[in-house]
Amino acid sequence: MAPNEYEIKKQICEIGRRIYNRNMVAANDGNISVKLNDNEFLCTPTGVSKGFMTPEYICKVDAQGNTIQANKGFRPSSEIKMHMRVYQKRPDVGSVVHAHPTYATAFAIAGIPLSQPIMPEAVIALGCVPIAPYGTPSTTEIPDAVEPYLEYFDAVLLENHGALTWSGDLLSAYMKMESVEFYAELLWKAKQIGEPKEFNEAQIQRLYEIRRQMGLPGRHPANVCVNKDKANCHNCGNCGSSAAPAANDAALVSEITKKVLAQLGK
Repeated sequence: MAPNEYEIKKQICEIGRRIYNRNMVAANDGNISVKLNDNEFLCTPTGVSKGFMTPEYICKVDAQGNTIQANKGFRPSSEIKMHMRVYQKRPDVGSVVHAHPTYATAFAIAGIPLSQPIMPEAVIALGCVPIAPYGTPSTTEIPDAVEPYLEYFDAVLLENHGALTWSGDLLSAYMKMESVEFYAELLWKAKQIGEPKEFNEAQIQRLYEIRRQMGLPGRHPANVCVNKDKANCHNCGNCGSSAAPAANDAALVSEITKKVLAQLGK
């Protein structure tokens, strides 16, 4: 039996506490949403700590982010547009989580994508985590910046902002956030003691094949690679394949190329 709305609200509050207690947000940062059906979504309110919510805090919005129900003193997250864009472009998604995990956000601030293949679990379950260009919070700039990545990835860093993950259900979306932060923390620590040793192409392909055999849900660049310059994805064989990126991704690839050249000092 599917959980009722009240039970889902309780789950959102529990995930909010986990995010807060794991130092993934400070003060009133972050937001969480869950899809009920094609036109009803539950979401956290703006201006409250995610570590101290109770079910009556949770708001309900429609597919455009308009308020359907909210108790007095509460209104939907100011970032609801970002969540709605994910649901719009990814019908398979049932929950979206946004947080500011410290290590992952540090990479986002430094402009470094989480793309180095250093852990089997990260390669298999998470894939690459690219960086979406900076957008002003609460505007359509962030949804527009994130949209080109939605077809290919299940997690993205937000430049100078934080991280965004999505999946079929709330717990899975939250676990992706945990995985992003754990991957970022290990990568950062490895860089302090030396150069992280990456898997070679053959090893990556074997891990990708394990993912396919496991039948994991979601999207993964094991099957299609949008970044031909390899700036934002694992050094996979698909980068040299004939599967060209869609036309509407040209601006994305161009932007990534500019950043790489800038980092190289060219």
